[in-house]
Amino acid sequence: MNRLASVTHRSGSIDLRVVAWRPDLADMQVYGRLAAHSYVEPAPSVCRVPVTGVRSAPDPAAEQVSQLLLGETFHLLEIGEVWAWGYCAHDRYVGYVEAASLVETPAGTCAELVPTHWVSAPQGLVFSAPSIKTALRLTVPMGARLRLAEHDDKFLALPDDALCPGGGFIHRRHVTPVGDWATDPALVAESLLGTPYLWGGRSRAGIDCSGLVQVSLMACGISAPRDSDQQQALGEPVPEAAWASLKRGDIVFFPGHVGIMADQTRLIHANAYWMSTVVEPLADVVERLRPQTDTPVLCVRRLT
Repeated sequence: MNRLASVTHRSGSIDLRVVAWRPDLADMQVYGRLAAHSYVEPAPSVCRVPVTGVRSAPDPAAEQVSQLLLGETFHLLEIGEVWAWGYCAHDRYVGYVEAASLVETPAGTCAELVPTHWVSAPQGLVFSAPSIKTALRLTVPMGARLRLAEHDDKFLALPDDALCPGGGFIHRRHVTPVGDWATDPALVAESLLGTPYLWGGRSRAGIDCSGLVQVSLMACGISAPRDSDQQQALGEPVPEAAWASLKRGDIVFFPGHVGIMADQTRLIHANAYWMSTVVEPLADVVERLRPQTDTPVLCVRRLT
């Protein structure tokens, strides 16, 4: 995914994907750099639903530019009855989300909302009681943050709070303590094979190319920007002379697209051609792009 938006000011161009500015309202951080009618300090809030869209405008039909997952923080600059405007804490991506999907924490970090675990399965299942035979209450995506309490040898308990009214129980195999991260981004990406392609998506229900890379890296404790062009700053460059012998985990960038190498020759990527997350020969991807560009591969980055 590669969505470009910028504004020019006296010192150059500012990327409005990650700078919260409108002519009428802006983040206090841009005071003195960009003119706005008023400036505000961001107030933290937390996503209270499994997945909510981050949109380019306060309209349910507007382009979905990203998604916010349960337990992730969203910094508020404006909130109304229907829509909130601000940016995602994990990548600073700016957009509008439905106000009802957020729990405000204006006093700062709220202890009852601090997560203890993250969902490490492609999808986590929250049951109404500590048994897989009971009613399913929620399906939560990989990467969601949860505050859990000990229950028994199989289940952890979600408290009855603002993030999960009524509470619930999730199997230990679906979650991992925060700080205990995966070690292989390619393995995380492979666990999402078959996920439908969705522009702006970041979950098992639908994901795009850069969302797949971001989610896979975040599962390994590696911060990553949202869009493919921004992700080109990750890791270290692999010289073109070495592209014939790529390694598992190398990140390959194309015009407006990105994927992770499964091995020396195969690429894992969410793509609109197959409308799915697949693994296929890198050579096949390159050949599909040749009629459209003289440089099918822009660069390759290796995490260190």
